[in-house]
Amino acid sequence: MPSRPSSRLALAAFAGLSLVLSGCAGGAASTPDSTDTATHEVAHARGTTTVTDAPQRVVTLEPLELDTAVAVGITPVGAAVANMVKGVPSYLGVEGVTPVGTVSEPDLEAIASLKPDLILGTESRHSALYDQLSAIAPTVFIATQADPWRDNAALIGEALGREDEVKKAVDAVDTRCGEIKAAHQLAGKTAEMIRPRDETTLSLYGPVSFAGSLLECVGYTIPDHAWEDGLQADISPENIASATADAVFVTTADVADRSTIPAAIAQNTAAFPVVTLVDTSTWVAGVGPKGAQSVLDDIETFLASAK
Repeated sequence: MPSRPSSRLALAAFAGLSLVLSGCAGGAASTPDSTDTATHEVAHARGTTTVTDAPQRVVTLEPLELDTAVAVGITPVGAAVANMVKGVPSYLGVEGVTPVGTVSEPDLEAIASLKPDLILGTESRHSALYDQLSAIAPTVFIATQADPWRDNAALIGEALGREDEVKKAVDAVDTRCGEIKAAHQLAGKTAEMIRPRDETTLSLYGPVSFAGSLLECVGYTIPDHAWEDGLQADISPENIASATADAVFVTTADVADRSTIPAAIAQNTAAFPVVTLVDTSTWVAGVGPKGAQSVLDDIETFLASAK
């Protein structure tokens, strides 16, 4: 029986990718090219990897890794993105970063074609790809995107050879938090960040989450819920009354479109007199020093308008 065309194509694609990976693996990709004279070892979620002190062709598979790299002046040659249609988030203000699949499904062939000298990924998302990625270039994994973002940023800084610069960028976020806290009387004030998922689910973000940690950093208190690892708690629209607070931020793809506020909130003005729309690309996906500054911009704008 003749082979089906789809089977032949699949085999050809697999063979092509194998050739790309084997070509990249020829020089023991767990260490930098032999012409590099300065290297350092990085202990990470999958062991210890030797990387060049000044990587020139970085590929990132996690939003935090992309944000942190850009924050210290490194423009990765490639990045896995949340959405292939939207590509690299515009808030980063960078050009020339090639999308290499999505965060959940990186494209190994696209990564290999960029000839990276460092790949940054995440154990909780990309564990099954580690050996293949390491055959392409030295690869460093943070453990999970759910860990405190400041800790993950520090590891990324170490891998990039930019520990001091990353520390300065993170310290700048904390300094600005302190300035906002000192300028506004937020003691005892509560805040909620709500992310509409679909018609039946709303996610509340907790103090361990990226944006939640920033709300508490400026002085707000996030009311207690049945958090999953302190990150988020899902509720139905029928239980929206449990999400009232002094400041309510709702994430959306278009902050100018008030129709994106869930009906359960929009139709309950007594409980939610003021609702502020904020950009999902920064408040949820913009994890890192640059995204943090953008979130703080929004918080300051809200506080200024509330005076």
